[in-house]
Amino acid sequence: MFIKALRVGLGQLIIFLDFITRPRKQRRSPVAQARVAEESASLALYQFNACPFCVKTRRAMHRLNLPIALHDAKNDEAHRAALLAGGGKIKVPCLRIEENGESRWMYESNDIIRYLESRFAKA
Repeated sequence: MFIKALRVGLGQLIIFLDFITRPRKQRRSPVAQARVAEESASLALYQFNACPFCVKTRRAMHRLNLPIALHDAKNDEAHRAALLAGGGKIKVPCLRIEENGESRWMYESNDIIRYLESRFAKA
C-alpha cells in the first residue's frame, strides 16, 4: 500500500513538473501547421499519463507542435486491447503509424522522438 501511494505521488509530481517546465511550441506558418496536422492525423500515441517515458515523448510532441491523438492504455480497456492486439505487448509509450493502409507500432521513447523529429522538425 505504501509503495502504491509513493508511485501515485511521484506520478503526480512528474506531471506537475512537466506542466511548469513545458517547452515552447515550434512556430510554423498556418499553411505549414495545417500540413503537419494533416500528416500527424495518421499517428496515435498509446501512453500512461504519469509514465516518465510517456511524459518525455509528450514533451517532444508539444515542442514540435504535433496534434497527435493520445490513447490512455492504462485506464481505457479499448485502447489497452488495441495496443496488445496491434503492437503485441502492453508497453508504453507506443506510437501507432498508419501508412499505406498498414499499421506500424513503434516502442521506446527515444525511437519515437527521433522519428518525430526526423519527420516534423523542419516542417
